[in-house]
Amino acid sequence: MRDDTSVVDLVTRARDGDQEAWDQLVDRYIALVWSIARGYGLRRPDIDDVSQEVWLSLLRHLPLREPAALPGWLATTTHRECRRVVERARKREDLERSAPRQPAVDEVARLVDELLAAERRIALRAAFDRLPEPCRTLLALLVQDPPIKYAEIARLTGTAVGSIGPHRARCLERLRRLLAAGGFGMDDLTGR
Repeated sequence: MRDDTSVVDLVTRARDGDQEAWDQLVDRYIALVWSIARGYGLRRPDIDDVSQEVWLSLLRHLPLREPAALPGWLATTTHRECRRVVERARKREDLERSAPRQPAVDEVARLVDELLAAERRIALRAAFDRLPEPCRTLLALLVQDPPIKYAEIARLTGTAVGSIGPHRARCLERLRRLLAAGGFGMDDLTGR
């Protein structure tokens, strides 16, 4: 402690509203407050907050019962405020770790695309299942991988090779109508 009488005098004058005495107290002890806060590893904004809270607390507690004990009071108050800031940061980190992770925008877009694709597949499957059996068979044969030759499709379906194209067109038109009745168009299925 520097000089008890000068501390007592400054505290008494600051309590009575003497701005110059208040400024001298802050100038004299700001380094103490800051050094304690830095010892807690706080960042600059947190140190500023701690310092402000310490000085506001002193203002609320003037007059101190023992004005000569001001340096100890400031140190104790600074330690308490630093522990409060550290505890608040720890709780915030715990909450952030335990909170469900928010998906990134790209991930959300990918999930939406996957959902839409699944809806399109379901709609197509439902419409396909409502086609007459000859259309289901013909379209299923036409989309085989590797492709089946028209001659083989004609043999399997019992139709002439020349009628496969027109028959396919009629089946696809029926499929389009079924999809439209379900609220989907062919563009919806292709994603265009």
